[in-house]
Amino acid sequence: MFDTSIIFDAALLPAMVVAMMAGLLSFLSPCVLPIVPPYLAYMGGVSVTEMEKTSQARRRVFLSAVFFVLGLSTVFILLGFAFSSMGRMLLRVQDWFVVIAGAAVMILGAHFVGVFRIRFLDREMRVDAGDKGGSAFGAYVLGLAFAFGWTPCLGPILGAILGLAASEGDVVRGTVLLAAYALGLGIPFLLVAAFFPRLKGVMGWMKRHMDRIERTSGLLLWTVGLMMLTGQFAAFSYWLLEQFPALANIG
Repeated sequence: MFDTSIIFDAALLPAMVVAMMAGLLSFLSPCVLPIVPPYLAYMGGVSVTEMEKTSQARRRVFLSAVFFVLGLSTVFILLGFAFSSMGRMLLRVQDWFVVIAGAAVMILGAHFVGVFRIRFLDREMRVDAGDKGGSAFGAYVLGLAFAFGWTPCLGPILGAILGLAASEGDVVRGTVLLAAYALGLGIPFLLVAAFFPRLKGVMGWMKRHMDRIERTSGLLLWTVGLMMLTGQFAAFSYWLLEQFPALANIG
């Protein structure tokens, strides 16, 4: 028999993996991936051509990208804290809350797959950060603005992870989930900033297959919603502990 408190701790692992994958899919979304090179170049105060040809420009862009990721992570972590705090207040009705959150995530997944379209999710909302390119502070402000922008492709995936965080009913766990989401979204920005010339071909392939990526995002969301609805995250945690006993040392 496993200690139930250990299972509760280990149950966070699959949720963190899902959150990181959701962050990666957000990066690959149609409203993020195409703007990454010019956005990074603008943050670093260089041109895309300079970023491609000179290592000095890439170092400058990478430093700006670090502060950009810190900015967007700040917003997501605060959102995780807020939503998990809300979930904690709803502990008395947590079972119903998880069911409602799971159903909502499944609806968002169906929107992405293309079963139907939710019109307000196709509206883009961005915060104008003004002329903030070329400085570390400006990059941080752009990161804040990017996170607050809540673009239509980012919103459904982020909303699903926020629902998952709220269903945890624990402030620390919910905040950790949003930190994992921020890593999944932010690390690709850093990789592109550091290795832009080598990744141009990969990014081009991704742009050409954007429809498939979007459907994959929807399928992931739908699956997460189903797992929330049926309690399969707990069952998956049992399976992880059976397959990888070392996880019992967590917590």
